Amino acid sequence: MTEQKTFTGRLKLNYKRTMLIGFAFFGILLLWQVYDSWCPTFLTDIFARRMYGLSSAELKIADADKILNVQWIVGIIMACDNLAALILLPIFGSLSDKTKTPIGKRMPYILVGTFVSAVAFPFIPLFFHYNNIVGMVAMMLIVLIFMMIYRNPAVSLMPDITPKPLRAKANGLINIMGYLGGAFATVLGLFLVLSKYINAPDEARKLWIIEIPFVVASVLMVISALILFFTIRENKLAAELKEEMDAGEELAAIENPVNDDAPMSRANRRMLLAILGAEFLWFMADNAIGTYIGNYVIYHLNSASSSTMLLTILGGVASVVGFATAGIIADKIGRKWTISTGLGITILALVVMCFVKPTGNVVGEHGEFSFPVLLFVVWVVKGFGMALVHNCSFPMVVELCSNKKIGKFTGFYYASSMAAQTITPVLLGLVFKASGKWGALPIYSAILFALSCAVFVILVKNIKAKKVANVHGLEAIDGD
Repeated sequence: MTEQKTFTGRLKLNYKRTMLIGFAFFGILLLWQVYDSWCPTFLTDIFARRMYGLSSAELKIADADKILNVQWIVGIIMACDNLAALILLPIFGSLSDKTKTPIGKRMPYILVGTFVSAVAFPFIPLFFHYNNIVGMVAMMLIVLIFMMIYRNPAVSLMPDITPKPLRAKANGLINIMGYLGGAFATVLGLFLVLSKYINAPDEARKLWIIEIPFVVASVLMVISALILFFTIRENKLAAELKEEMDAGEELAAIENPVNDDAPMSRANRRMLLAILGAEFLWFMADNAIGTYIGNYVIYHLNSASSSTMLLTILGGVASVVGFATAGIIADKIGRKWTISTGLGITILALVVMCFVKPTGNVVGEHGEFSFPVLLFVVWVVKGFGMALVHNCSFPMVVELCSNKKIGKFTGFYYASSMAAQTITPVLLGLVFKASGKWGALPIYSAILFALSCAVFVILVKNIKAKKVANVHGLEAIDGD
């Protein structure tokens, strides 16, 4: 692949190269989708056995409230994993900024993180199947630690070689690639129904039902990392794109120019803290939904876990539409109002979710109830809204640093999100324990989303990028 070698005065997004970088995010969301869809239910089942001597399926029949009583422990385990990530993300972001190797500054971390995570990941369901809680939690921790070694450098690749005015559109492409990874995991979940494993007697539980998604995720992660390694030459691209990156600095949507030799300006620091504060709140809200939706469907709606996979598919399709359009919307109204609109749309969806109730039509041999159609609508609206938020928020953070500190500021972005994801599973688990109601889930998330929107609207300035002579039409698809 021959890269562009001279800057012609017009910035254009190299779509082919951006999509290749997207394979890094493909691997991240692939693993995360399997992890978030299956691990909370594994933990619920294994703790129900330890605390009450019954499986979660037996407790559903005997005393459903006891399922709620173990959610705070589930939350602590999920939060401990995120706590490790909170510490590691900024560290490896800064380290990768300073790393110099023949294969680049990000690639060594990507390769090591991918391969260790891929080896450890299939051991999570194996230990769960044999009721080994120590082994299962240890594997979860190993996977998450090494994914954090991988995640920051992988995400930093896009802004490393994309000028600032083009990063919102590039981030949309990156996220679409990520959602394709999530789609692989989701399709597997449609055929390998977790609730059929959980609801089955011990002697009828088949290991392969829960092992296949983890093995497939590991294989596809390795393939995506190898594609990235063989197609993206970091050092070569850094030299070839220097002039474009310098031009992007001059066109950045920031209040004060970035200067590595001077302290961060007060205005830029205030903007950074406001963005990270709002991000912290919306990740608390969104992670609460993502962590507990599987249990919400199985234990509250009493429906098949395959319904959760259908939710993910519909939400993913809506997110792809959001990612494809967010950059265009941001060019028109600015990133601030694009994010604020996305938060408002998401709040509306969760208000509607508060009125979703379990149906009474028993279907299937396991006594599962039919799934409320309204929740599909909620997920579509939420998926589109959060795509607008995620698409524009990361570029806003790395807009406030030079190209020498992208890994460090990526660490700030993910430290904020991981801090939220450390706190929210435990906090919501305690809310479940205190209220005794699964209906607390959408109320909890809607309140946090509303607070996030208020912080963003009040404290973040809407600074639009200077007009840039972007190319359009077929010429905009860089085929070099």
